[in-house]
Amino acid sequence: MTHIPLVAMADTPDAGFGNDPWWVVGIKVLLVFVFLVVLTLFNIWWERRVVARMQHRVGPNVHGPFGLLQSLADGMKLMFKEDLMPKGVDKFVYVAAPVIVSIPAFLTFAVIPFGPTVKVPFTDTYTRLQITDLPVSVLYVMAVASIGIYGIVLGGWSSNSTYSLLGGLRSSAQMISYEVAMGLALVTVFLFAGSMSTSEIVAAQSSQQSISLFGADIPIPGWYAFLLFPSFVIYVISMVGETNRAPFDLPEAEGELVAGFLTEYSSMKYAMFFLAEYINMATVSALATTLFLGGYRAPWPISIWDGANSGYWPVLWFVGKMMCFIFFYIWLRGTLPRLRYDQFMKLGWKILIPVSLGWIVLVATVRAVGREVEFQRNYLLLAAGVVALIAVITMFLPQKKTEPEPETDSGEFDAFAGGFPVPPPLVNTPSRSETDIRSKEGSRG
Repeated sequence: MTHIPLVAMADTPDAGFGNDPWWVVGIKVLLVFVFLVVLTLFNIWWERRVVARMQHRVGPNVHGPFGLLQSLADGMKLMFKEDLMPKGVDKFVYVAAPVIVSIPAFLTFAVIPFGPTVKVPFTDTYTRLQITDLPVSVLYVMAVASIGIYGIVLGGWSSNSTYSLLGGLRSSAQMISYEVAMGLALVTVFLFAGSMSTSEIVAAQSSQQSISLFGADIPIPGWYAFLLFPSFVIYVISMVGETNRAPFDLPEAEGELVAGFLTEYSSMKYAMFFLAEYINMATVSALATTLFLGGYRAPWPISIWDGANSGYWPVLWFVGKMMCFIFFYIWLRGTLPRLRYDQFMKLGWKILIPVSLGWIVLVATVRAVGREVEFQRNYLLLAAGVVALIAVITMFLPQKKTEPEPETDSGEFDAFAGGFPVPPPLVNTPSRSETDIRSKEGSRG
């Protein structure tokens, strides 16, 4: 597959990755850091406003115009709150856990492309709107994001609390389970793009595709969200479970675990966990934009404009696509109830992972057969997509309930019937107060 260069114009100088001056790299790192912090403050405000509109409430409207400074006020409140540390905690691990969670959240954006090659204002230096790139950039993102699991587990364990420990265990099982499905959903993207580099995957989606159906060529964008729709659906479901967001927010189930692994945290440590959560939302949304929605390239019909994919305009398209995923997160929180834990794990292990494996086999077969035999492989690809889509839809169908078999009364109770000693059932057993009353009445008589 021929990849289109990432430069905006043919005569634009391109220093490539690893050749930028140190001050350019420093500016990039600073801009990404500021962008993520400001984006977190905006997402918190936006989530409150959208959910309030869904529930016919007002939402934040006091601090700043339209309540825009509400998130900043909350951050200042957490910063100046008293930092409590419960007795019996492992102090070093207790303090290090929020740091372990938050730092990888920032590092993942090092390989996300925000745009093509541009000229740095007021200089003659050209650079790409990406800090760096690797031949295995997508694997780097998943590996770094996985480090955050350690912070959550260690935070729950070091708090010396049963609720925190249960929340940490839930979160570790949940994130590990859905990382498997997420990784499998990306395999087909690697097969089509022929690379794991984020910049090359974006370039591979620049060309327009077409499907021949009944003799007619139907043009579709080169985005992998269309060509690999089942993978896109599986990734979107997995990224919600990976970030512990509703309806998969089981590690923080307030009605069951108080606040999960956050129960014993307060002040800035508490804020760092939430900062990492919202940045992780932005990370998986940016990765979905890069791998499935063409990255920073302009959508149709904006792409008709010749200058849509040059200069700093692509940054606007990239942020717009990413905010669509953030809105999807908020929409789910305001509409869907929380799943039971057994339903959630069954969805990941018994539905998403098998469907992903079957879809990978189908896509690999299409790619292999297409190289050996001359035929319209679009038919096979279309049929495979329909089959995989049906398999994904079946997960939402209600299952047939099996009625439990009626228990037969065998007469005498056998404590070892199931292989383990079981105490007999308490049937018509008088309470302690009733026994005391009867003994007093007997002594009086």
